[in-house]
Amino acid sequence: MPVFAWEGKTTDGKTVRGELDAANEAAVRYRLRRQHINPVKVGRKAKSLSIPFLSRVSEKEVAVFTRQLTAMINAGLPIVRALDILSSQQKNKSFKNILDQIKLDVEGGSNLAEALKKHPKIFDELFVSMVVAGETGGFLDEVLNRITSYKEKALALKRKVRGAMIYPAVTLVVALTVLTVILVYVIPSFQKIFSDFGCGLPAPTQFVINLSSFTKKYIIHIFLGLVGFILFIRFIYRTERGQYLFDRLLLRLPILGD
Repeated sequence: MPVFAWEGKTTDGKTVRGELDAANEAAVRYRLRRQHINPVKVGRKAKSLSIPFLSRVSEKEVAVFTRQLTAMINAGLPIVRALDILSSQQKNKSFKNILDQIKLDVEGGSNLAEALKKHPKIFDELFVSMVVAGETGGFLDEVLNRITSYKEKALALKRKVRGAMIYPAVTLVVALTVLTVILVYVIPSFQKIFSDFGCGLPAPTQFVINLSSFTKKYIIHIFLGLVGFILFIRFIYRTERGQYLFDRLLLRLPILGD
């Protein structure tokens, strides 16, 4: 569905702007009038190049948003007003646009769960399902509080895992760096000495010299291939199927899987 950028005026004369997903311009104008906004400009938004690491919304930002939304609902603020305040305070532009869209959907008659469901990359199925249960049962504030606790515990666990992985990761990088320096700079100097002997070398020594020559000749290709492999693994792991296969492989490893 195309995205339309709009500008309009509220009943008190305030100029507001935003974006809406709609089938056509007429649908945008109709939805704005239902929200008591007089549309001044409506135009289809051109597709822009999105850089993932710049437009990403982190789990920490979602957890903070949920905690703040819970506090505002507990204080008696309407959901639309709470979303408006949180959107105005949000520094992440991508997240701010999403919150504006959620606010407009809720103002247009959608419940909070329906508005959140339109952004599955930010609010997963568990989040939306719990909000549905909270809205249906009339205890949304309690559900949001539980979601916040769950997300904060998950973030704390991730920090612990990342902290535990720092030492082996640094050790691996240092080991690879030292090995590369030896193969590229140290072994070639020994190769000249061995060649002056004029005799055959043992198989292990010849293998190391050949490996050194190969590394020195194709070091750029090896480096680019390694970076490409890491990016490929990260891309695959972000998909549901790739994550399942990767985790299944880890569980089958002798030490990690025990």
